[in-house]
Parts: sequence; structure tokens; C-alpha cells
Amino acid sequence: MATVYSTQRTNNRATPVAMNKANELGGRIRCAHGVYEASSLASGDVIEMFILPDGARLLEGSLAHDALGSSTTLSVGYAAHTNAAGTAVSASAAAYKAAAASTSAQKVDILATLALGSGTETDTDGSGVAVTVTMGGAAGTGTIEVTIKYVVD
Repeated sequence: MATVYSTQRTNNRATPVAMNKANELGGRIRCAHGVYEASSLASGDVIEMFILPDGARLLEGSLAHDALGSSTTLSVGYAAHTNAAGTAVSASAAAYKAAAASTSAQKVDILATLALGSGTETDTDGSGVAVTVTMGGAAGTGTIEVTIKYVVD
């Protein structure tokens, strides 16, 4: 059987040693948390919850909410922004969590897979990335909160 190494472990084994980024090995975990109290929030409305800084490695997150009403859904993503190369990045309402029913109170994972942003690094022009929640299906009323754990240093 062979032993293989991650990119970060390969960096440690190199001669001379190649430094890993702090957001990949040895960094401090930070938390971003946002709460919104919806009152008949219309389908299609977008809530900006908080801004993640440039270079943040996204580790895990959650979406928690009250029972928001019949036929309601929520998705979690990000607002349009500009990347470090100066290119416009379109908003993606479901980048971190696809739209799912919000008819009963619950807490669910976001950033739960590689396809949904787990382990990705924010790439902006320094202005950060606004994390958003989008209401779908019908108007909703109740508390909505998002928490994301990330590493920058």
C-alpha cells in the first residue's frame, strides 16, 4: 500500500519547507452570525446577513429559522461582487444552500458539500462577500439566522 500526501503535508515535507497559508493550516477560526426578523418577507426578497472578508476559507455553517409559513423556502448564497482580478462575479442565491422548505422550524447545514462551497476561499477586491438568504415560494414571517465558521489567519 502506498502513502500519499495532501498538498499541505507535501509543503511541510519539501526541502526547503514551503509555507502553507494560515487559512489552510494553523489558522484561527472566526464566526460570522446574522439574524433577521421577517415580517411578511415577500418571495424573491433577499436578506444580506453579513460580509465575509477577502481570503476567508469557509469551514462550515448553519441556517436556522422559525416556521415561516405555508409554501415558503429559503436558500443561502452570496451577493454580486468583484473578485481580486477586477472581474464582476454574479450573485448566486443558492451557492451555499439550495432552496428548501422553511414551513417548519429547523436548523440545517450550509456549506455541506464541496459543490456548496465547503472549503472554498473568498476571492474579492478587498470589499468582502455579502452572504445572503433568499425567500422563495411565498411570503414568510419569523426569525432567520445564519452562522458561518471561517479562517483567515
